[in-house]
Amino acid sequence: MVTVTGAGSAAATEDTAKPGARSIGDRLFSYVGNGGYHVRSYDVAYDYRPDTTKMASSVRVDAVATQDLSEFSLDAAGMTFTSVTVDGKAAAFRSKGEKLIITPAHALPNGQTFRVEVAYTADRSAQPPSPATPSPATSDRTRSTLLSPATPPSSEPQPSHHPLSGWWDSSDKGKGFAVLGQPDRAHLFFPMNDHPSDKARVTFRITVPKNLTAVANGTLRRTTTKGDRTTYVYGTRDPIPTEVVQVAVGHYKKISATGPGGLPLRSYVPAEKIDKARPYVDQIGKQIAWVQKKIGSAYPYETYGVLVPEGDYPGAALETATRPTMALGGPNDAPTMVHELVHQYFGNAVSLKSWDDMWISEGHASYYTLRYMDETKDTPLKESMDRTYEFDQEKRPVAGPPGRLKDPGEVLGATNAPGVLMLHGLDLQVGDATFQKIEKTFFERFRNKTASTQDYINVANEVSGRDFSAYIKSWIYGAKTPPYPASTPASTQTG
Repeated sequence: MVTVTGAGSAAATEDTAKPGARSIGDRLFSYVGNGGYHVRSYDVAYDYRPDTTKMASSVRVDAVATQDLSEFSLDAAGMTFTSVTVDGKAAAFRSKGEKLIITPAHALPNGQTFRVEVAYTADRSAQPPSPATPSPATSDRTRSTLLSPATPPSSEPQPSHHPLSGWWDSSDKGKGFAVLGQPDRAHLFFPMNDHPSDKARVTFRITVPKNLTAVANGTLRRTTTKGDRTTYVYGTRDPIPTEVVQVAVGHYKKISATGPGGLPLRSYVPAEKIDKARPYVDQIGKQIAWVQKKIGSAYPYETYGVLVPEGDYPGAALETATRPTMALGGPNDAPTMVHELVHQYFGNAVSLKSWDDMWISEGHASYYTLRYMDETKDTPLKESMDRTYEFDQEKRPVAGPPGRLKDPGEVLGATNAPGVLMLHGLDLQVGDATFQKIEKTFFERFRNKTASTQDYINVANEVSGRDFSAYIKSWIYGAKTPPYPASTPASTQTG
C-alpha cells in the first residue's frame, strides 16, 4: 500500500520528477550518501551458514521522498543483487561503483513515503577499499593514544583509519563474524544511505545454527527456533547513524544487569573470556551514573552493554550504538569503556551533519574520558591536557584543523585532541556549572537529530551570554594550534 502524506504529495509527473543526487555532498567523503529522500528505518535479514562467507540477505528500507523522484540510489558495495521492488512493484536496478541505482515503476512524489525491498547476497570476503581513502593514510598516533597516560609523542606511523573497517570474521573461521563500518564501510553490510546526517531505526533478523548466538544493536525482540536453526530479531527504539550499526555471530554468553533508572544492561562475551571481562562489565552501571551526572542528562537509548567479539580481536573499540564493540581485559579498558559510552550521547544520539563535524563526537568522548581518568586518579587532568596539547601541535600542521582535514583518512585520528582542548578551555572560562548547562542544552536540543559546529557555537553563546564564536572556530578551523586553554574571559571575542 502506498501512503501519501503532506502538502507536496500531488502525483509526480515526468516533467517534475528527477533523479536523486548520488552524493549527499560531504566534503571529506564526497561519494557517500544520496539525495532525494530521507530514510526512516532499515530491516535487514541475514542467513548465516558456517561453511561459506556468503549469506542470503535482504533489506527493507522505509523512506520519504524529499523531491519528485524518477530515480534514486543507495550506497552498496561488495554484494550481488537478486531483485528490487518499490512499494511492492518490480523496479529496474543497476550497480555503478558503490551505488545501487533504482528506477521505480512510477515516479515518487515529494512527501510520499515508500518502501524499497532488496534481495541480495552479502559476501564477508568482499572488502573493497574506500574510494575516499584507497591507500590508508598514516597518523602519528590513533585516538587511543590520548587514553594512555605514559605515551609520549611518537613519530612511528600507524593507520589513522579504523583498522577493522568492514567485515571481521572470527579467528575460528566459519564460527562467526562482527562488523565495523566507521567511517564509510557500513554499506558493505546492506544497501543504505551511508551518511551520519540520515540516521534511521534499524532491525536485524539473523538466522544462525542453534549452537551460535547472534547479537545486534538495540533490544532482542524475540528468538524463533526451527530444527537446528535459530532466528534472532533485534531492533532499535531510536534512530542511529549507519556507521555505528553492529551485527555479530559467535559463541556468546549474555551478562544481564540493571543500570541507573532501571536501564536494561545486556553485554555479550565469548564464554572463554567471561572471567577476564566480568570485572569490567560490572563497572558499566557506575560508569553510566558518572556520565549522566557530568552531562546532566540520562543515557539516551533503551538499553546498553558491550560486545566482546569472539576470536583474536586485536583490541580496537567502536561506539556501535547501544552496544559498543571492544576487547576487554587490558589496563586501559575502563577508560575506553567510558569513551565509547560518551559516544552514545555525542556521535550517536547527536550525530554529525557532516564529517567535518567529527570533533563533536571524538572531542566529547575523549574529554569526558580524561576527566574520568583524573577523578579515578589514573592520570591528572593537567598531565592529560599537556600531552593532548603537544599532540595537536604535532598533528595539526600535517593533518589540518579538525573542521578542515586535508585527508579523510585522518577523521578518526586528528579530531579528538582539538575537541578536547576546546572543550576544556570553554569549561575553564565559563565554570563547571555553565559548561554543564551548555553541554546538556546542546545534547537535549539535538538528541535524535544531527548537529554542526555552528550549532554548538550557537548553544554556547546562548547559554553563557557571551560570544565564544572566535574562540571555538580557532580550535576547529584554525591552521595553527591556538594558545593553551586558560581561564581568561572570552567576552571580547567576536565571530
